[in-house]
Amino acid sequence: MFVSKRGTIGLDIGSRYLKMAQLEAVRDEYELTLFSMLPLDRDTVSDGLVLNKPRLVSSIKALCNQAGIKKGEVAIGLSGHSSVITKVIKVPQITEEELSLNIKYEAEQYIPFDIKEVNIDFQILGPDPEEAGMISVMLVAVKTSVIRDYADAVEQAGLTPVVADIDCFAISNIYEANYGGSDRRPVALVNIGACKTNISIVKNGRPVFTRDTGVGSNAHTDAIERALNITKEKAERVKLGEPLDGVKREAISEIIEKTSDEIYAEVYRSFEYFRSGAGEEELGGIVLSGGAALLSGFATLMSERLGIRVEVAEVFRKIIMSDKVGASVRDIAPMTAVAIGLALRRAGDRQ
Repeated sequence: MFVSKRGTIGLDIGSRYLKMAQLEAVRDEYELTLFSMLPLDRDTVSDGLVLNKPRLVSSIKALCNQAGIKKGEVAIGLSGHSSVITKVIKVPQITEEELSLNIKYEAEQYIPFDIKEVNIDFQILGPDPEEAGMISVMLVAVKTSVIRDYADAVEQAGLTPVVADIDCFAISNIYEANYGGSDRRPVALVNIGACKTNISIVKNGRPVFTRDTGVGSNAHTDAIERALNITKEKAERVKLGEPLDGVKREAISEIIEKTSDEIYAEVYRSFEYFRSGAGEEELGGIVLSGGAALLSGFATLMSERLGIRVEVAEVFRKIIMSDKVGASVRDIAPMTAVAIGLALRRAGDRQ
């Protein structure tokens, strides 16, 4: 990995928050020199789709003002099970140049969209371990209209989009930067945001399985709102530990635990799908990031329910935090993973 002295700005556009990060190269290490985040009005972005572009543009401008950014090159993160397709496929062993010429033909059988309406990219993972003469390829397809909506919003806010990456790959980037990439057994990187969960299973430093689901920690907020008959904003604060008069914390924990089980079940289904195509290979562990990782007891309960070791991502295990960045960022470190992972990208590179 390499970032220029003045690195790309990673822009994580979630359904609940906008997050912006920038790194600088310091000898053989990375230094976080900028991080800023701003709440995003509901129904601005949902399931990776821009629902209100003028509002998104206004919010990005506000975030830039907050961060003191007037211009810069941006890496945008994309996700959403309705508009982003990632899949490992097998093709006869050919060169990267040959595959570039044939990738649309290879992709057509795996993509449920009109091939003319998507942008396609790929990465060769290496020889297929099960079938001689074949190679494994990570195929990525994103609806062109989705990329255009994000790029337009970034440009209208005064920034220059130079990379469109996938959130699953961004969390793989941050894992490699902090943990290295020599795991003998596959490791699941699970990023649980407000309205989505990104799952990337990596082995030997490369993603071998990725999946987005449409469930996230907003489910906790909604369950608390319904059960206690309070506003959504109040429910969000209660979820994160704010006391509520007349309600014991145990009752709130019970609501959160029941909803968490639904999220764990969705993650488990993704793992089963991976195992079905990987010769029943067992996972070596889970590294958890996203807002859900900040919920008290969530990671521990996840480990109990799934029977797999779970640790909260150490985003700053090897990444230095500049004095320019407030120390409070460490308190929300799991929420910064996608933005910082995007900031590791630069114009013209390949995953």
